[in-house]
Amino acid sequence: MTARATTAPAAAPQAGVPQGTASHGSTPNAEATGRRIEDVLDRLAQRGDREVSAAAEELVSVLMDFYGAGLARIMHHVGTGDDGPRPALLRDELVTSLLVLHDLHPEDTAARIGRALDSVRRQHAAEVAEFDADTGVLRLRAGDSGGCGCPSTADQAHQAVEAAVACYAPEVNSVQWETAGATREPALLQISRRPPTGAGAP
Repeated sequence: MTARATTAPAAAPQAGVPQGTASHGSTPNAEATGRRIEDVLDRLAQRGDREVSAAAEELVSVLMDFYGAGLARIMHHVGTGDDGPRPALLRDELVTSLLVLHDLHPEDTAARIGRALDSVRRQHAAEVAEFDADTGVLRLRAGDSGGCGCPSTADQAHQAVEAAVACYAPEVNSVQWETAGATREPALLQISRRPPTGAGAP
């Protein structure tokens, strides 16, 4: 496993915070940190010193293996029940992104997509229409969040939902939004045979 393969997408970078850094008191962002690592490795590669570049990638890989082993030990000690710290850990975006990054998250993709939508549901309601595990394409249907319906507001809601999905389920390659009402099945008209009329009645 190379250092470049260890970076997984998570939540979108915070506005006004340089990539790979966090403002005072804010939570580090896994996606921004991954981009920062990629940028540093690329700059080292551009220097033309292959040994230095390879050593840097090996360093990142060794650290990832070390932290991954520690996270695995933590998840083992917190157990598997619904009591204790485990539920809170699985609801935490940063912890989730680290567990997924190290292939340690106990929940499957569908469950984590559900957690992502639950995390933003109060402001931006959305429902899963379909997820194709083979292609990584997730189709979502926007719910009624009480907004004004403006395109800019809808775009912001979509971005917030997609950022949450990227954090909890980075294996989702793309998110597609259904147009409201576009996929609804037409109402079926129930047609039955009419009872016999008086012409054939005794």
